[in-house]
Amino acid sequence: MAAVTAAARSGVPAGFAIRPLSAVLGAEIVGLDLAQPLDAALRRTVYDAFVRYHVLAFRDQRLTPEQQIAFSQQFGTLERHIARNRGLANPWVHVVSNLDAEGKPSGKLGSTRWHTDKSFRPEPSLATILHAVTMPPDGGDTCFANMYAAYDALDPAEQAALDGLRVVHSWELSRQKIGERATPEEIRDAPPISHPLVRVHPDTGRKCLFMGEHASHVEGGAIETGRARLAALEAHATRERFVYRHRWRAGDLLVWDNRCLLHRADANFDAARHARVLHRTCLRGTAPA
Repeated sequence: MAAVTAAARSGVPAGFAIRPLSAVLGAEIVGLDLAQPLDAALRRTVYDAFVRYHVLAFRDQRLTPEQQIAFSQQFGTLERHIARNRGLANPWVHVVSNLDAEGKPSGKLGSTRWHTDKSFRPEPSLATILHAVTMPPDGGDTCFANMYAAYDALDPAEQAALDGLRVVHSWELSRQKIGERATPEEIRDAPPISHPLVRVHPDTGRKCLFMGEHASHVEGGAIETGRARLAALEAHATRERFVYRHRWRAGDLLVWDNRCLLHRADANFDAARHARVLHRTCLRGTAPA
């Protein structure tokens, strides 16, 4: 696929370009300063690229948390994070970090399991915006799996069997999976909820799988049987042919579509030696259908 350049579109800055990053998903955008507001035509161009490529990597950005918030709000309503934010006074910015309370690398890295953000909410996230602040010299990648492609690759009989199933998503149960406990406040804030296993993307009308770490079990059946079914489906959906691996560059700001992707952080660096710090904002979506 050819890059979309300023020469091909009017009303965009000189040097602006959209370039695909892989055959499965993802594109990079260069030539924009996201600290400046986008006009209506440019917002439409960016959003169309977001829907088409599912992950956008804006290169060479240096945003303050307030500037990241302002950029995010041009595309929707901000969503708070369930966990207490660390290091920033602004509750709309979540610090994603491997640092301990003393600001040193802890050796631990979160979000390494495949998931879609806030699927335990009645209106799961539309988009996640993640800005690299401090990254290791190598590694610390973020991987994305294309849930359109995973659904399309299923046998038609299996597609028919999955259509109409609902899955219980729960913050409490997802914490249990990794040996942690949700607080009573978190449980009250995010009680279990069910969503369709196969959702219809509101912008494209295409079907895609909707599951991940926060998906506990298939509604209406035995929990262990439902979990085994989801595990097998996730193993299918995260095969290499459906996955794009983003190797971060300094100044990257990623925006991705939670409605049709799973993602995870890769602990392919020395997390006890190198810092990995990013600022995250999320936009609220709509109830899956």
